Amino acid sequence: MYKLLGGLKDYLKWQDIVTDNAVFRLHNLFTTVLLLSFSLIVTATQYVGNPIQCIASGVPMKVINTYCWITSTFTMPDAFYRQAGVEVAHPGVGPDIPRGVPGGGMYGRGAEDDPRKYYTYYQWVCFVLFFQAILCYTPKWLWDNWEGGLMRTIVMGLNVGLHTEKDKKKKKEVLIDYLLKHIKRHNMYALRYWMCELLCLINIIGQLYLMNHFFDGEFISYGLKVASFSEQSQEERADPMVYVFPRVTKCTFHKFGPSGSLVRHDSLCVLPLNVVNEKTYVFLWFWFIILATLLSALVLYRAILLAAPSLRPRLLSARHRGSVPRETADIVAREAEVGDWWLLYMLGRNIDPCIYKEVVAELAKKMETAASNSGPRVPREMPSAPSSYDALPPHEKHSLTDV
Repeated sequence: MYKLLGGLKDYLKWQDIVTDNAVFRLHNLFTTVLLLSFSLIVTATQYVGNPIQCIASGVPMKVINTYCWITSTFTMPDAFYRQAGVEVAHPGVGPDIPRGVPGGGMYGRGAEDDPRKYYTYYQWVCFVLFFQAILCYTPKWLWDNWEGGLMRTIVMGLNVGLHTEKDKKKKKEVLIDYLLKHIKRHNMYALRYWMCELLCLINIIGQLYLMNHFFDGEFISYGLKVASFSEQSQEERADPMVYVFPRVTKCTFHKFGPSGSLVRHDSLCVLPLNVVNEKTYVFLWFWFIILATLLSALVLYRAILLAAPSLRPRLLSARHRGSVPRETADIVAREAEVGDWWLLYMLGRNIDPCIYKEVVAELAKKMETAASNSGPRVPREMPSAPSSYDALPPHEKHSLTDV
């Protein structure tokens, strides 16, 4: 088991260059590793041990185990509310006769009056968990391809402060030159990243509904029922974990007898795999609810940043306190667009603070100079005598004509 899970540690390696935030990594890396780990654990339990053991007279054990595993087992929902060991053998395992129906009857699967609750998910749990892990990793895969290593390229090793003054000066000039030449060209860089964050939220909400459908509508309220289980009275409560993941179920096997008549074998099946499943999905329910809350807050925060540009300089100054004065942040936010602001904001998380302070100060100074040079010129006051204009040098005449 350690060898199976040991290879997943590579997904959680420390990143020297950061292009995302902590909530994004919780969704893409931690949740992916979590789902892959659960998938491997369930797979090992399912295919190494005995996922099902059935008792039936007149049928070989191997045959009945295989049949009940590949088809389905069922429980009687009303039997969960009866006292185990007194009224019923186990929770959910009772007579195949619903209450209020004298004499009971035989039911075919899918019949409208069939009171039985069928369980067919357990063969697919490991595959569904693996599919969920792929879905969680997709936003990171998209962002890595869209980002294309831009942050690593422009950082140029400046995340380490040990540089010679000549080398540091040269790299700072290259970085500032890049930011000035490509100003107002990074909007798609920011929007694509924020779109990936939105995709994370959509994925988590979609997976909650996927698991709810997978468990026949029992997953959405699963965690709440587990949390409130201990507060219910002993007479009225039914363990929600046993209801969704029963440990003992029933299975019906039919065969022909010696005379050609149909013989019905009622078997009792133990599902030790569901002990693992119930703990797995309790944890996943709480984790997905927490993650959905964090991602919802994050998406709302990004929407506020887009709608309220005045917050951007405050955030830039507050995030890099001591490196970016408020006046400098105001100049950068005023002269740049949201994509440039975001790139500069993330740059501060990847560059040595002292170097970053110098880069932002120099960049703001050049932005302000460029803005003042590109502003409207004030016409010079010309003398009234036409002979004075004629006496001006040709290049001054040309500049005045431009004005």
